[in-house]
Amino acid sequence: MKTNLSSQIKLERISPRYYSPATDLERASLTREENIYTRIFENSNDGSEYIAGHIVERINKSIDKKGHCVMALGAGQSTHSVYASLIEKHKRGEISFKKVIVFNLSEFYPQENDGPSTFARLKQVFLDHIDILPENVHTIETSVSKEELFDYCMDYQTMIDDCGGIDITLCEIGPNGSLAANEPGSLSTSACRLVLLGEETRRRVAKEYNVESAPATAITLGIGNIMKSSRIMCVAWGENRAEIIKKVIEGQVTDNVPASFLQLHNHTRIALDLSSAEDLTRISHPWKVTSCEWDDKLIRRAIVWLCEMTGKPILKLTNKDYTDWGLGELVALYESAYNVNIKVFNELQHTITGWPGGKPNADDTYRPERANPYPKRVIVFSPHPDDDVISMGGTLQRLVDQGHDVHVAYETSGNIAVGDEDMMRYFLMMDKIAPEFGFDTESYKKLSDDVHKFVDSKVPCEVDSPEIREIKTMIRQAEATIACNYIGVKPQNIHFLRLPFYETGTIKKGDLSEKDVTIVKNLIEKVKPHQIFVAGDLADPHGTHRVCTDAVLAAIDELINEPWMNDCRIWMYRGAWAEWEIGHIEMAVPMSPEQLRSKRNSILKHQSQMENAPFLGNDDRLFWQRAEERNRATALLYQSLGLASYEAMEAFVEYHPIKS
Repeated sequence: MKTNLSSQIKLERISPRYYSPATDLERASLTREENIYTRIFENSNDGSEYIAGHIVERINKSIDKKGHCVMALGAGQSTHSVYASLIEKHKRGEISFKKVIVFNLSEFYPQENDGPSTFARLKQVFLDHIDILPENVHTIETSVSKEELFDYCMDYQTMIDDCGGIDITLCEIGPNGSLAANEPGSLSTSACRLVLLGEETRRRVAKEYNVESAPATAITLGIGNIMKSSRIMCVAWGENRAEIIKKVIEGQVTDNVPASFLQLHNHTRIALDLSSAEDLTRISHPWKVTSCEWDDKLIRRAIVWLCEMTGKPILKLTNKDYTDWGLGELVALYESAYNVNIKVFNELQHTITGWPGGKPNADDTYRPERANPYPKRVIVFSPHPDDDVISMGGTLQRLVDQGHDVHVAYETSGNIAVGDEDMMRYFLMMDKIAPEFGFDTESYKKLSDDVHKFVDSKVPCEVDSPEIREIKTMIRQAEATIACNYIGVKPQNIHFLRLPFYETGTIKKGDLSEKDVTIVKNLIEKVKPHQIFVAGDLADPHGTHRVCTDAVLAAIDELINEPWMNDCRIWMYRGAWAEWEIGHIEMAVPMSPEQLRSKRNSILKHQSQMENAPFLGNDDRLFWQRAEERNRATALLYQSLGLASYEAMEAFVEYHPIKS
């Protein structure tokens, strides 16, 4: 069973010459927008192997020079694959750590019983597997009182200085640009100190350490300490790092992005995978730094960028515009700006369709979906009980209205997102009407009393009782059913899968298992769909979307050789956190003002998510507001390029399974 297929989604082919140039001369040209030495690899394993090899080299040089090597180590998730590679090199006899001295970069403070600990994690993933001497391992003491903390931090720095200073620092670049526990706002001269952790960092820590809540503070070596290292090596993997990585490597040096101070260090190396590097100029806009290997997607992206730079629609771009903005290659290849313009204009025009299931009895040569068969059997997989209408409510309505047999499969119960206040609203009503309608039985009274007592005495982060989780599940199922009824989905076509990985009662979920995949697989086998819609938005702050997507893709992978799968297309949608870049969009479904209002109404059926929904991330807007603004922005972008003007649009990208 393949459980991580979402990590292998590649929307386009990136030429190796952009991320792995053959010569130093080519590298110098490609990286002229970058202010830190950066290596990009196809995957995190290759990047980790590179960093591990460089660490081994530096350790040996340091030992040869002064008899030992001092390392400052972080325990962030991205570093774990580097440690795995170092452990393998140690087992093969390539490196000994007997003359290595280790200092922990940061630790949570105060330390709680069974609470998260970077040092415990560091021991688990690295130190316990190598031949380092116990007396050479130093970590931050968290039992120190706050009154003694300042002096202790100074002493920790002195310990490092007495060892001759840090030779190698290894850490990850955090999603907000942090280094160790140096959050945005940290100064370049900051020393070892107590810091306040931001909400985003605490959510990430809670998830990575499988705890309900993370400590609010930590002790960390400061930016000033890290910058004194002889060598600094940083890693970052995954698309959720892409935006901040561009700021770190190509942006201004600022304390708002602490890792940007690495631009001032002469011996820093950063290793990235393609996903985390996707916003760097040489990957996202390679025409700005080199001659390109042009394919249809890269041409489309370049022309959309050119329109943005010039403020012109596609068909008004001139030869001069191309040459002025460094795209003269395209004019040379296609002989004139007009030839490029009409090619890209037609490609984008062909992505627009009001028939997401295909238009019956129509020429489908230039349509995103085929005309036949009609009607189609369709499954829309929704990670939570409202992602279907938030992400593709307009398209879902069209599929139903146009006669297709539409199934909606809600993968998780979503019960953790129902607040106690929303649940108690129902109990307060039932308590009032129970005597009137004769269901004030002893069992109901006991249930009501138990719920009231539990909620009244509930402490923060306490796990709901099984009964309360079931009631909250029923609330979400009822809301989803009402939304489906509003759209016109047949009652028998509404499926509540309740994948087991989600049912922990806590924010932290379980791992994807064969049981989860089997549930999804059974539904697909039963329906034998001609279309599958699956969430492709992997940036949600709680991670459930990625696991749900992996479940669907794993099921598809196991069914891929079934004859009926040859006639099935898989479309990926995105939710409330991001939208597909226009260069990737393969189907854009327009909505009129009336259709957009209908979509809003279907979202509003999920009343428990209107005011108190958790996991909104850093965006204070409610989901219906995000969805409308995102859909309107997509339509405005198409309009700015000279295409038809619509009120809003939902966008999709086709997923192509790899047959084994």
